[in-house]
Amino acid sequence: MGVITYRDALNQALRDEMERDPDVFLMGEEVGVYQGAYKVSRGLLEAFGDRRVVDTPIAELGFAGVGVGAAMAGLRPIIEFMTWNFALLAIDQVVNSAAKMYYMSGGQVPVPVVFRGPGGSALQLAAQHSQAFESWYAHIPGLKVVAPATPYDAKGLLKSSIRNNNPVVFIEGEMLYNTKGEVPEGEYTVPLGKADIKREGTDVTVVCHSKTVSVALKAAERLAEEMDVSTEVVDLRTIRPLDVDTITQSITKTNRCVIVEEGWPFCGVGAQVVDDVQRLAFDHLDAPLIRVTGADVPMPYNKHLERAAKPNPDKVIAAVRQVAYLD
Repeated sequence: MGVITYRDALNQALRDEMERDPDVFLMGEEVGVYQGAYKVSRGLLEAFGDRRVVDTPIAELGFAGVGVGAAMAGLRPIIEFMTWNFALLAIDQVVNSAAKMYYMSGGQVPVPVVFRGPGGSALQLAAQHSQAFESWYAHIPGLKVVAPATPYDAKGLLKSSIRNNNPVVFIEGEMLYNTKGEVPEGEYTVPLGKADIKREGTDVTVVCHSKTVSVALKAAERLAEEMDVSTEVVDLRTIRPLDVDTITQSITKTNRCVIVEEGWPFCGVGAQVVDDVQRLAFDHLDAPLIRVTGADVPMPYNKHLERAAKPNPDKVIAAVRQVAYLD
């Protein structure tokens, strides 16, 4: 077990899977010579050569389509988008080709492709480069959507995604690359569709994913110290398939729930969680569910407005106080 960055955990997963399976290759803008816009592909061109680490033109629709075709032909491409904001240019290939081909072929043509890259907001990148698209892609039958929060999960989930025979949308929180955590040195994977309890608690369940996991954990620490409130933090890890069982089991124990996400409130990931909980665990709820989301506006450039638009521990604490009737 060693402590490494989220970036290095992803790099290890890529290297492991490319060594394990010669059909795996990486393709995208600046993944080779420049070693990745966020240095996730550092050292891979030297290790595997330019036939398996392929620099592309700035043409997301084009190289995403090449990746889908390669997957249909039996290879296992990993398509890196410099940011998921740029993937909007390739959404036709992701949604209409990758997601639907297995179904439309009657199960004859699997599409084992991983689309990956940074998502969500960073610091003062403004409205066109600060968008959390998890709920968009999770809406599409045929796609799996993964959003890891820790280096351990990033490595294990990326390895599982590459081995999966379905197209996977793998969204890496843009502010997580330098975060550190413990990662085993040996072989391991993390299954898709399984949430993880990041902190045990008895008074309230906080459901979160990606960058909001650290927000929830900070809030839980303060709730314990300042108000003697025991908070259970459930990290979804995979948005689709969604691990409804872990969520409802936690709420059965705590009887209260707050959902935290970086994305916009309307039709967000949290809205799906609310629907599942009210159908499956309604009798266990002692208070209405509350969602903490990003503001329902394009992300401001101004740093003070940007900070106000994002979920933070204070907003989570206020929501917990409300569902626990502490106000």
